[in-house]
Amino acid sequence: MGGRKALIVGINHYDHKTSLFGCINDANKIEKVLSYNEGINGKEKNFHTETIISGEKNIITTDFLRKKIEELFRDERETSLFYFAGHGAIRKGQGYLVTTENEKGYHGLSMNDILQEVNNSPARNKIIIFDCCHSGSFAKDFISSDLVRIKEGVTILAASAANQYSTEIDGEGIFTKLFCHALEGGAASIIGEITPGNVYGYIDKAMGEKAQRPIFITNVRRYISLRKIKSQIIPDELRQITILFKHPDYKFKLNRTFEHTEKTAITKNVEKFTILKLYNRVNLVIPIKKELPEGKKDMYWAAIYEKGCELTPQGKSYWEMVNRGIL
Repeated sequence: MGGRKALIVGINHYDHKTSLFGCINDANKIEKVLSYNEGINGKEKNFHTETIISGEKNIITTDFLRKKIEELFRDERETSLFYFAGHGAIRKGQGYLVTTENEKGYHGLSMNDILQEVNNSPARNKIIIFDCCHSGSFAKDFISSDLVRIKEGVTILAASAANQYSTEIDGEGIFTKLFCHALEGGAASIIGEITPGNVYGYIDKAMGEKAQRPIFITNVRRYISLRKIKSQIIPDELRQITILFKHPDYKFKLNRTFEHTEKTAITKNVEKFTILKLYNRVNLVIPIKKELPEGKKDMYWAAIYEKGCELTPQGKSYWEMVNRGIL
């Protein structure tokens, strides 16, 4: 099975509609951030990208876009990703991606046709990202239609609901700006993984209640990563969480033998405490503060006063993932 490929399309220029200003810029930003991971040894290849942008002499037609989408999704590979920034339209409840040449009476490439292509793809993971007006109508197409259903391995992230307009400010799409921030690390887990679900959560929270609402729909059984950045913790260290904590609500008892500066320190306990302090720094573990005096509510004093520590809600979540073999 092949690797990861992304088709990235940005259309500013339209023959019969108001031209846009930020879509080409957005497409170039997406290409830059998706192309590489940020590993411990520097940049590592992530997606092989093909970026297509409009111009006065570079017309992106419906037939051309359809052909490129067919090429992207016809091959068997680990992940195929399609990103589109441009005009979106909705006619009689059907969503369309508007290409350069379209005029009144001809709407462009239907989202329903795209979804059928995606559903039939042999790629393991199929990811669709739309930054255009009415892009949420894609979701409506497969939720309400008897003809099309989202199949396993498909993930869709859209800038706005079916009846909403995507927003541009200062020549860039708000959705894509936040999407890039998420991929740069804003939505990363403590092990540096950035998943579509975490990206959606980041964007939804950042947009606030009154802004356009992003849409996220997925049907996956496998863990999908869009990008990786440097991990805050080594996976082998994280996997010790189920050894140190017998269950998510377990209270780990500490004493002076865990603190390396104490004469009574025991090497085995000091090693455990080193891991626990690392967990504390990445918000997986906290001392049981109600057991400690004011001004001394950190891990050091929990050991000195022979108190305990426990998992945070995030720590419990990671405990469950390790316990189920996801991490």
